[in-house]
Amino acid sequence: MRILITGFDPFGGEHINPALEAVKLLPDKIAEHTIDKLEIPTVFHKSKDILVSRLKQYDYDIVLAIGQAGGRYELTPERVGINVDDARIADNEGNQPIDEPIQPNGEAAYFSNLPVKRITEAIKAQGVPSRLSNTAGTFVCNHILYQLGYLHATQFSNIKFGFIHVPFIPEQVTDKPEKPSMSLETIRKGLNAALEAIIESGDDIKVALGETH
Repeated sequence: MRILITGFDPFGGEHINPALEAVKLLPDKIAEHTIDKLEIPTVFHKSKDILVSRLKQYDYDIVLAIGQAGGRYELTPERVGINVDDARIADNEGNQPIDEPIQPNGEAAYFSNLPVKRITEAIKAQGVPSRLSNTAGTFVCNHILYQLGYLHATQFSNIKFGFIHVPFIPEQVTDKPEKPSMSLETIRKGLNAALEAIIESGDDIKVALGETH
């Protein structure tokens, strides 16, 4: 099995992105399974283009994207990416907003086809806080999750895909005392548990998880 795991570069004035740093710490192999790592920009459309280029180079079984969600306390596997690519958006490089419907015929949303509940429980079993999330926001993290669903539906039907948000790390909150954080090693430990749960495969567990309001 070959797995691609992506991490975003720093954005929003930050000098570090814990998603990318944690991805760098993950092993290159788990058992006989290969783990490839890819840095992608926190920029609408450009991030998708780089991802597509890599997907065309190798035959991946699984693609797992990792992103930062400052303000969250836990690792949060995402259930769904929504289509906001036809909205008026601006990228983080300060460019002017654009109107560019990338998939006018795309679905309103795409659900991750990974066992997101099993992943959530596997992370918690390692003593790492985790919660199943029903919203990936409306920034580039959601964009990539939605694009993965669209790519699965239209070009790469063999892949399983998903997304996990991670919190700030302590050095990012020295000037944000109200924001929670998690050590980079704890994030790495949680992501490793997620990968192991994905590799184990099988149907998702039947348990009620996620927000109720």
